[in-house]
Amino acid sequence: MLKTSFLSRTLILFMLLTTIAGLQSCSDDDLKLPSETNTDSESEPVTEDPADDTDFTPLGSVEVLLADKVDDNYILVNDARANRVYVMNKEARLLHEWTFTNNIGNDVFLLPNGNLLASLEVDDPQIKLGGKGGQLQFVAPNGTVEWKFIHSSLEGETHHDAELLPNGNIIAMVWEKRSSEDALQAGFMLDNDVFVESIIEVNPTTDEIVWEWHSWDHLIQNHDATKDNHGVISDHPERIDLNYVVTSGGTAENEGDIMHANGIAYDKLNDVILLSVNFYSEVWAIDHSTTTEEAATSQGGNYGKGGDLIYRFGNPEAYENSIGERLFHNNHFPNLLKGDDLGKLLIFSNGSDIEQSTVYELELPLQYDLKANANNELKILWSFTDPNLYSGKVSGAVPLSNGNVLITEGDFGFWEVTREKEIVWKYNAEGFFWRGYHYAKDAPEILSLGL
Repeated sequence: MLKTSFLSRTLILFMLLTTIAGLQSCSDDDLKLPSETNTDSESEPVTEDPADDTDFTPLGSVEVLLADKVDDNYILVNDARANRVYVMNKEARLLHEWTFTNNIGNDVFLLPNGNLLASLEVDDPQIKLGGKGGQLQFVAPNGTVEWKFIHSSLEGETHHDAELLPNGNIIAMVWEKRSSEDALQAGFMLDNDVFVESIIEVNPTTDEIVWEWHSWDHLIQNHDATKDNHGVISDHPERIDLNYVVTSGGTAENEGDIMHANGIAYDKLNDVILLSVNFYSEVWAIDHSTTTEEAATSQGGNYGKGGDLIYRFGNPEAYENSIGERLFHNNHFPNLLKGDDLGKLLIFSNGSDIEQSTVYELELPLQYDLKANANNELKILWSFTDPNLYSGKVSGAVPLSNGNVLITEGDFGFWEVTREKEIVWKYNAEGFFWRGYHYAKDAPEILSLGL
């Protein structure tokens, strides 16, 4: 644990230099405070003087651009490339690191008891797409596996993301394979196998799957009137266009991965699941109040629509809606906010086709009431982009306690920015950063680790 934070030492150094300024001259080149550092891409990284702590080796390069505006707390870093998950401070000092039995399958989330909820790969994943997984674990701070759930077959394999529900259960995204014969009968345009999305809810006490939802039950297509699911797409926004990835320019290079969900969130106020669907550049809202049987139909649940989509936003083109402006160009991490920001959402639009990423803060609808041929897009409350902000994969954003926003740029590192869009802190390292989660020093998650 630091005796004195890096930012505090910087201010103390400045006061001492001011006191002795009349006794000793000092050129501007001898000392440059972090707040005086240039904000352009060529500014020099700020690192701690090794003489202060010979055991401290920064995990990467840090730029402090506006020291008095930095939120001096901790970050849970998930470097999927190196299969490392650790806690660091804003000096890039390693404070705690976990060990794992298997490779990271992407999301790893810190719980109040100091355990991680981790999405990991099984030894031999059956569906080998990007973000593959197959198992969920609770991992103790010392690396002990306290719970393990394997769900890995061509009929279903967990991937990317999972979330702990208030009732103690876990929801996880699942790929399921459908044969080319099934896909053709469903109205798919190409003659190949497809992998489509589903969601399971697992009780970690019993390892029982207690609820399921399958996108395959909620399709529509206008390609072949002799096949299943045929209809007018624009008249049925509650249904998922099976051929969207093909008609929008996607090809077989996706290896049959025609949806590629990558993030899941739970709106406990409305008992609704939000699913980030990357290849559709959308977020889908699904009624979790249904039974599994109702979720396979278009009836039942609090919204009376069964497992049909009760809302969607980000890309009206995905359901041939000419009303409303497309916002997302591939997307990650639908992050539902809490407290005073309840009803808002942060999300990262990768901008893969324009090579420019943007973080949006959006206002969720008061009611999930999806309408055909209407503007269903959300109100933009705040956004941030920068010519140097671009990651075509992973990434996300979380709010900080001082009002700033921490942005994960997947192939770079992290940015901290103010609501006035000032860049106050940056971290860069070799890696592939799935997300960064931010924790106050007195948060239960951090105290449980003894930091």
